[in-house]
Amino acid sequence: MDAAKAQLRLRARATRLGLKGAVPDAATWAAALAPLDILLSARPCVLAVYHPVGAELDPGPLAARLGLEGAVVASPVVVARNAPLIFRLQTDAEPVPDALGIMAPPPEAPEVRPDVVIVPLLAFDPTGARLGQGGGYYDRTLAQLRAQGAVLAVGLAYAGQAVAHIPVDGFDQRLDGVLTETAYLDFS
Repeated sequence: MDAAKAQLRLRARATRLGLKGAVPDAATWAAALAPLDILLSARPCVLAVYHPVGAELDPGPLAARLGLEGAVVASPVVVARNAPLIFRLQTDAEPVPDALGIMAPPPEAPEVRPDVVIVPLLAFDPTGARLGQGGGYYDRTLAQLRAQGAVLAVGLAYAGQAVAHIPVDGFDQRLDGVLTETAYLDFS
């Protein structure tokens, strides 16, 4: 299965890169389509959004829209390899690189538990299976959060990142939904 996922990752990265150029307003369109009744069902809502890397769809417009609706915005932080992510509130403080070099809130920002996690991805399928970069950070994190209680995991992607099937194993965590520039797909 690892070889199949590796090949799928190569194709998915190329697809996503092409989509970034072909659909430059996708992040804004996705934010406009966000189902507030689903994403903000917990009140108050702590919304975790990633810092986009490479051709990942930018969650900034979504965070801005949900922030106007009362969500408190946090970001994931890698504190160690092979460990679950932690989440810190976004503040006015300058972001700093985390253990993987991804910009994140600084250590003095309060740590929180998110109600909704917006998840980056390379590809997704009609069952809510997600193909990530391969580090397992979101799978470990979602497993830990789900063991502690309810959390909504929503992928943010270009519609063109959909594939027919992603091979999964017992470690992989499925998404509850995917938000694209054309629709919200509910897998729950």
